Amino acid sequence: MSQAYAIDGKAIAAKVRADVAAEVARMKAQYGFVPGLAVVLVGEDPASKVYVRNKAQQTLEVGMQSFEHKLAEDTTEATLLDLVARLNRDPAVHGILVQMPLPKHIDSVKVLESVDPAKDVDGFHPVNVGKLSIGERALAPCTPVGSIILAKSVKHDLSGLDAVVVGRSNIVGKPMAQLLLRENCTVTIAHSRTRNLPEVVRRADLVVAAIGKPEFVKGDWIKPGAIVIDVGINRIVKPDGKGKLVGDVAYAEAAQVAGAITPVPGGVGPMTIACLLKNTVEAAQMQRGIAAVAA
Repeated sequence: MSQAYAIDGKAIAAKVRADVAAEVARMKAQYGFVPGLAVVLVGEDPASKVYVRNKAQQTLEVGMQSFEHKLAEDTTEATLLDLVARLNRDPAVHGILVQMPLPKHIDSVKVLESVDPAKDVDGFHPVNVGKLSIGERALAPCTPVGSIILAKSVKHDLSGLDAVVVGRSNIVGKPMAQLLLRENCTVTIAHSRTRNLPEVVRRADLVVAAIGKPEFVKGDWIKPGAIVIDVGINRIVKPDGKGKLVGDVAYAEAAQVAGAITPVPGGVGPMTIACLLKNTVEAAQMQRGIAAVAA
C-alpha cells in the first residue's frame, strides 16, 4: 500500500500569512488603518515566552501592529483585569490574547471572560462559543480553524464526510465539531468513555485526534484513504534517552493506511499562529464593518 500524502502545515501556514499580509495591505490602502494585536504575558514560563516572541514577530511580518505587555509573576489579578479593560477600550487594539497558563493566584476563566468578545481572537469567550454553536459569525479557536484549512487543502469540499473528533476539550474538540458541522460533515465526538473507540474511528472519512495521549490512535483504526488531522503534541523519551515530539496518532502505522495525514511536528502546529493573525484581521473587519475579500 502506498504511503499517505503528508500535509505540509508549514507551507499552508505560510500561504495563510501571505493572504493575511495582502489583506492588511488592502485595509491600510483603502481604510487608512492596520489591525493591532495585543499579547499579554504574565510570569516567566519558558514555553510561553517563546510563543509570545513568535507571535509578536509574525504579527509585525504581516504588517500589523504588535502590542506586547509583559507582567511579573506576582502581578495581581486586579492589575491584569485593569490592563485587559484598557486594551478593550483602545481603538488601536483589535485583538487581545492573554497567554496561558496564568500564575495559580489568578482566575484564568475570569480573565478570559473579561476580554471584549469582539477582540477575543482566541475564540474562548462564552459569547463567541455560543455564536459558533448556533452558526453565527464568530471568532473561533485558532487550532480548530487551522485544522479545517489543512483538511480542505486535501479535499476542498468536506460536505457529507463522516468526521470523528477524538477529544472533547473546550479548546479543540468541541469547537472542532462545530466547525465541521459548518462544513456539512456528519460529526461524532469520541472520547475516553466512548465504547468500541477503534470501530468508531474506523468509519471516519476524516479523523481529528486531539486527546493528548502519545500515539494513542493506531494505524488499524484508520479507514483506508481517510484524512487524518493530528492535533496532539506530546514529548516522549526514546530508548536512547533523547526526547522526541509525537502526535496523538501512531504516524508510521497510520501513514500506511490513510490517504493524507499531518505530521508532528510540522502539521497543525504552524497553523495556530497563522490563524491567530487571520482571526485578528477578521476581528478588525467586524469591528469596523469592513467586508472581507472572498477567498
